[in-house]
Amino acid sequence: MSNAFHGRPRFMRRTFVLMAGAALAATVPFAAYANTVGITVRTPGATAGPASTFAEITTNAACSSGLVSGGGISQTIGTSTSSNGNKVNGTSPSPDGSTEYLGSTGVVGTDVTHWLGIGGSGGAVNGDFSSTPYAMCFTSNLINHTQVVMNKLAGPTSSGTVGLVTATCPAGTRLLGGGARITPASVGSLKPIASFPTFNDSAHSYGQKAAADGETDPDSWTAVGWNGGGGNSNNTTYAYAICSGDNIDVSGATVTVRHASVSGPTSATTGQKATAGCGEGDGKLVSGGAAISGGSLTTTAFTGPGSVGDHLNGSFPSTSGGSPVGDGTTTAANWTADTHTGGGSSPSTYTDAWALCADDGV
Repeated sequence: MSNAFHGRPRFMRRTFVLMAGAALAATVPFAAYANTVGITVRTPGATAGPASTFAEITTNAACSSGLVSGGGISQTIGTSTSSNGNKVNGTSPSPDGSTEYLGSTGVVGTDVTHWLGIGGSGGAVNGDFSSTPYAMCFTSNLINHTQVVMNKLAGPTSSGTVGLVTATCPAGTRLLGGGARITPASVGSLKPIASFPTFNDSAHSYGQKAAADGETDPDSWTAVGWNGGGGNSNNTTYAYAICSGDNIDVSGATVTVRHASVSGPTSATTGQKATAGCGEGDGKLVSGGAAISGGSLTTTAFTGPGSVGDHLNGSFPSTSGGSPVGDGTTTAANWTADTHTGGGSSPSTYTDAWALCADDGV
């Protein structure tokens, strides 16, 4: 080709170069309008507390740009037996960093930019307690609006029982993430022990079974409250689903679920971690979930863990080794669940983590 080109008359060479340049210029607009997904993790660092029993602290992480697609919390609990008293009370969206969606169910907010991390205490506290919130700040050429769907359930009220509730995205939208919350904080044995992606269909028992590894485009988010013994008629469990906005064509967008499950913790006053990660071709990590349970969450309806004191101490974007990522991270690809037994042994207990990964179609 080189010899043929240089053998042409000069005017033909000029014409060829001009045509090649025009062809290159014609391709540029197509590249400029390609769909892209960006994620930046935002966290303000740790807030100390609670400093008193049967209380909670509320912290928040904010997106300076982009919209929240999900978020998490990581707690410091110390190593003494008093560590059993610190627990996650909530990991949930907020429009301004303080307001909570606790009222009417359904679509409760749009284009939310803050994520809450709510740390609670039971019957013991110490100076090591703290909570760190994480916001997954999401940008997409396609999904430029989001909405929050909330559902809630009265309970659980009896010791050793669960309260499972599922929030489902509107038809034609795409699930990006979700969260869980319990109230009131004064019931120290009450906590959310699971927050995971699922499907509102019979194969998943309408949210009672979690989405399995490799499944795509879940449409719902489930939260599970667990009562360790304190009865209260006002106990409430809340589930939050972060969904794409209405009137956005998501037919070419794919959200892939990655799931990991490990045995434990089983001994008293011990913890366990599980980490799930987005693989090659899955796209960007946009959110994740966590659970402590009786296991087999993707194949059977949810069952409680082996001890009434079991709880979550974290659900957060992480390294592959399970360490929380820092503020401003744009390359997070893993999500870690951090669980704890409390003061009693917990036979046949499992820790599960989910990562939601969105490709450039989103």
